[in-house]
Amino acid sequence: MEEKIKLGIVEDQFLFREGLKALLKNWPGFEVIFESADGFSVINRLQQQADIPDVMLVDLSLPPNDRKEFSGAHLTQALQEHFPTVKILILTVHKDEDFIVELIKNGAHGYLVKDSDPEEVHEAILSVHNKGSYINTRALLALQNSMAKKALRPKKLLVNISAREQQILQLTCQQYTAEEIARELFISVKTVNGHRNNLLLKTSSKNVAGLVVFAIKNDIVKLK
Repeated sequence: MEEKIKLGIVEDQFLFREGLKALLKNWPGFEVIFESADGFSVINRLQQQADIPDVMLVDLSLPPNDRKEFSGAHLTQALQEHFPTVKILILTVHKDEDFIVELIKNGAHGYLVKDSDPEEVHEAILSVHNKGSYINTRALLALQNSMAKKALRPKKLLVNISAREQQILQLTCQQYTAEEIARELFISVKTVNGHRNNLLLKTSSKNVAGLVVFAIKNDIVKLK
């Protein structure tokens, strides 16, 4: 029997949280094992339970801790520090490219607009779990346009990226898994992961989604 993907939901709106839980229960490969109406209590609660979610769906707008702000971005950073293996999928009403870039820089593995179709929710969860990121073509183009408008692309790469690493970046941005990249380039999965780890270090990226932003920012990925 295939092991289910364990999910957590951090969402302060009760009706939306209940609706999301009901949606997720329609898919037999998913199991919701954690939920919270705020972000500031999440780390402490996770530290007290044995089972940790594989993927956490986190609302961007969360209630403050007393008077101190504690948004989904704050929780993302806290999860990166205490539970780095947890994949983080941000839920947001914002479609602005700036939000996408900043969320990924803070360690999010992907984002979903709250009016997304159920099929996209399913795809996004599978993608962050299996591939390490969820940034669809629309978001990639938005990021690329944002980088171009703000002149964020450097004229010259500040790190030394080999031709093979560029190939792996390109395929990563096309949402290939490590196994698929290995087959495409006729190399081992171990070699692919080795290159990816080197890229993470070279680019100071926190995860695969960060590599995607780096590739767009430096005009490595060609999108039409």
